[in-house]
Amino acid sequence: MSDATPLRLTRPAARRIALAAQGFGRPRPTRPGTRDLQRVLDAVAVVQIDSVNVVVRSQYLPFYSRLGPYDRALLDRARDVAPRRVVEYWAHEASLVAPTTWPLLDFRMRRARSDAWGGMRRVARDRPDLVATVLAEVAAAGPMTSREVEAALAHDLPRGRDEWGWNWSLVKSALEHLFWAGELSSAGRTAQFERRYAVPARVLPPAVRAEALDPARRPGDDEAFRRLVELAARAHGVGSEQCLRDYFRLKPDQARPAVAALVADGTLLPVTVEGWHRPAYLHRDARRPRRVAARALLSPFDSLVWQRERVRALFGFDFRLEIYVPEPQRVHGYYVLPFLLGDELVARVDLKSDRAAGVLRVRRCTWEDGRGGASDRAELEAELATFAQWLGLACPVHAGLESPSSRDSHAASRPERT
Repeated sequence: MSDATPLRLTRPAARRIALAAQGFGRPRPTRPGTRDLQRVLDAVAVVQIDSVNVVVRSQYLPFYSRLGPYDRALLDRARDVAPRRVVEYWAHEASLVAPTTWPLLDFRMRRARSDAWGGMRRVARDRPDLVATVLAEVAAAGPMTSREVEAALAHDLPRGRDEWGWNWSLVKSALEHLFWAGELSSAGRTAQFERRYAVPARVLPPAVRAEALDPARRPGDDEAFRRLVELAARAHGVGSEQCLRDYFRLKPDQARPAVAALVADGTLLPVTVEGWHRPAYLHRDARRPRRVAARALLSPFDSLVWQRERVRALFGFDFRLEIYVPEPQRVHGYYVLPFLLGDELVARVDLKSDRAAGVLRVRRCTWEDGRGGASDRAELEAELATFAQWLGLACPVHAGLESPSSRDSHAASRPERT
């Protein structure tokens, strides 16, 4: 590590660096196209997937937040049609990543038998014959959904409810084990959000296929960790070791040497951030804008808000996901989208796409202290109208918009949750 005195950043400066690194430093394009989606992917490196569809599938939202209304079919094509610009794997959680990132996660693939969820480990341990049969079937006939593989094998065994509450047959568990192990990939999703499993040779673009499919040509673990931390550092702009590690779910002993190597070669610059009591690192290429004029509703799974301590330190925003909190104990709502205005997170908006009624329902909005005046409300109403139009819904803009004082009463009447 360098002995030089770390650069000092004010909190607003660090916040603007973080937003610019995440793709919020530019005006939204008039007609976003594939190149714009690629620019977002290049900035964030990882887009989390989630099955909850109360507003829209989560993977579509980070692109909307940064680009405004775009054709969601563009992202589907980038994922489903060769040559693919994004592929699926367990990066942060289930995620979309660039094909060049996929081989960097080989260390995780090799540990599928020990690190994957229980059902996947059990089927690999107890039914290697089934796993081999499933792999051979998909290799011969894929891309295939789990149901299609089950039908082809006539092997739909009695289904048991596992600890996650998902009804998975042994065939599904075998497919997910093979996906975790990198022996299968995803050629896309159906309209019902089912993965279409295929061997990686059918999914990865030719430009990366040779390196990705030849274990001897994949980067070693130390090189992979260094490259993953560097991707995380670019996406953060400024972040602590914990931030850089969490982005790709690395362990301390995997990330720490990589951070040290990147500091030693000048890629990462040690910094201190006002009010943040952790050592932090600035990527040498990070933009340092004097102003960020953003306006966006963020997915609760947006990479900007993954690391709660960082969000609290830079934005003064204590963001907690309440999807899995019992309804009477929720403070802000079920599917809450942070509202970014300028360079601050100023509100939380609990939304629901009521597709039967054709409206976007604003079930609750709570403003941060000192926010929620006429100007803030007008900005939120305008963003909700644009968002609803993108979803093909009408928007009752004023429904559920609370004043700051009502926000305080909600918080006072409900227990704080972690």
